Amino acid sequence: MTSAPEPIYVTRPHLPPLADVVKLLEGVWDRRILTNGGPLHQQLETELAAYLGVEHLSLFANGTLALLVALKALRLQGEVITSPFSFIATSEALSWNGLEPVFADINPRSFGLDPRSIESRITPRTSAILAVHCYGFPCDVEVIQRLADDYNLRVIYDAAHAFAVDCHCGSLLQHGDLSILSFHATKVFNTFEGGAIISPDAKTKKRIDRLKNFGFVDEVSVAVNGINAKMSELHAAVGLAQLPGMAAAIAQRRAVAEAYCAISLACSTCNCRISARPHSPITPICPCLCKTTHRSAVMPCWSCCAATALWRGATSIPSSPSFSTTAAMPAPIRPATPRRYGRHARCCVCRSIPICP
Repeated sequence: MTSAPEPIYVTRPHLPPLADVVKLLEGVWDRRILTNGGPLHQQLETELAAYLGVEHLSLFANGTLALLVALKALRLQGEVITSPFSFIATSEALSWNGLEPVFADINPRSFGLDPRSIESRITPRTSAILAVHCYGFPCDVEVIQRLADDYNLRVIYDAAHAFAVDCHCGSLLQHGDLSILSFHATKVFNTFEGGAIISPDAKTKKRIDRLKNFGFVDEVSVAVNGINAKMSELHAAVGLAQLPGMAAAIAQRRAVAEAYCAISLACSTCNCRISARPHSPITPICPCLCKTTHRSAVMPCWSCCAATALWRGATSIPSSPSFSTTAAMPAPIRPATPRRYGRHARCCVCRSIPICP
């Protein structure tokens, strides 16, 4: 009986040395302070803010809770213009806050909201723009801010993909009224589960910190209707152990992205989004689109994607030419039944019939 082939994972979480985490956890066991803004939580807030080049950062149990609280903190009502090209949590956070998502189109180059489409959807009920820095590519932050100023709107950025991404003026996270980060296991910086809000000033951070801790002002006073969204000391310990390895983790992801680009450059119809901005792609997804939507479009077969990625030293490769990803999803080395992309389709690298799982 032939044994099943060893799975090749689409992406696997970056983990720090276990000994570094254990050392930090020993202190947690000694102090017996497990949550409620403990020493490791405070240390991670400080060190992470310095690493990202921002001044006011609030840690959260996960990125979705951070987005929920951010929307609540701005006291929004009515409609919020956002992107349909994002994880479902972006829209769900709006609905949970009693807000109506209004979808605008995206820019085909950056995958961020198209400012012209945003403006066409503004109504008297619009209160904010919730834009997404998709795949780590910055939105057109200056034009979006001009629109917000002209129409008296708030701007929130879902920056789950934009950890440590810089723009023309420093950290991308400094744009808008608030920026939200995710530290989920799939992200380049993860705390198993976690997130953060970047605030523009100390007053806003203070309000957000109260909202994430039931609205408490002190031991007996509650000033606002809050929620429990605090990060624990366990997750903060993982984050502190992760920080020293971030440069290597980002470099590894960039190498994977470059491997995909090497394939797309050999194809006249492929349009790799990475080659234009080599310093941005740090998410596990490398978008590579074909310029034609015809069924017989030329695209790389899975075997060539795998071979090229491994040849370049990558440790994570795609499961199919669609280049979509799910964390830790095993992909077979060969599909049981090859699928053709049109009768005349050929791989742009090896010229064989493209197949995918």
